[in-house]
Amino acid sequence: MALKTQDLPMAPGVDLEALAAALVARLGAISDSHEGGPTAPVRPRGKRNAERRVQFLTAEELAALFAALHKAGNERDLAIFEVAYHRGLRASEVGLLKIGHLRLAQRRIYVTRLKRGKSGEYPLTEREVRALRAWMRKRGQVAGPLFLSRNRKPISRRRLDELIKHYAGLAGIPETKRHFHCLRHSCATQLVERDVDLLLIGDHLGHVDIRNTQIYAKVSGHKRQQLADRLRDF
Repeated sequence: MALKTQDLPMAPGVDLEALAAALVARLGAISDSHEGGPTAPVRPRGKRNAERRVQFLTAEELAALFAALHKAGNERDLAIFEVAYHRGLRASEVGLLKIGHLRLAQRRIYVTRLKRGKSGEYPLTEREVRALRAWMRKRGQVAGPLFLSRNRKPISRRRLDELIKHYAGLAGIPETKRHFHCLRHSCATQLVERDVDLLLIGDHLGHVDIRNTQIYAKVSGHKRQQLADRLRDF
C-alpha cells in the first residue's frame, strides 16, 4: 500500500511532506546497500571498523622503543616488553605468567590466553632468553608471578599502560600508538611481513578462529614493492 502523507497523524509544526520524503530516501539508501548499489553499506551498530582498531608499530618504531628500554637499564621492564611483544600478549595475560611457566634452561614458556584463546607452551627467542636471564638474576626463584609489582603482586594492566606510555614517549612514538595492545598487533604484523603462514600466526597469538587472524593479512606497500621487484621481467 502506498504511503500517503494524509494517512500520518497530524502534529503541530511538522512538515509531513518533508518527513515522508526523508523516510523514502532513507529506505532507498538501505535497499541500495543490500543490493550492492552506490550507497556505502550500513555498518552494524556497536562494531568498529577492524582497520581502525589495528594500531601497530613499524620496524623503526619497534627499534626505537627497545632502544629506549635498553637505555633505561630496568631488567624487569625490558623482559616484560620482550616477552609481551614476541608472544603477542594482551596486558592482562602478562600478569598471568608464573615462575612455574618459565623453563629457561629449555628456552620455553607457557602462555595462558584470555578471551577463549588457545593456551600453550612456546619456544623463546634469543632476545627473550637474554632479557629473562637478566631479570631472573635480579628477581630470584621465589614462587609467584613472573613479573612482580612493588608490592610483590602480579604487575597490573594500569602499570603496563603507564610503562608503554613512558617508554613510547621516550622513543618518540605517536600518542595514538602508546597503548599496550599495540605490541600484540605489532607482533602479528611483523610475522606477516616475514611471510609467516596465517595459520601459524593464529596459533602464535592463541586464536581459535582464523578470522581473527585475517585482519592482519592486508597487503602492505612494502610487500607490493617486493612483488614488483620479483616480477620486473615477468
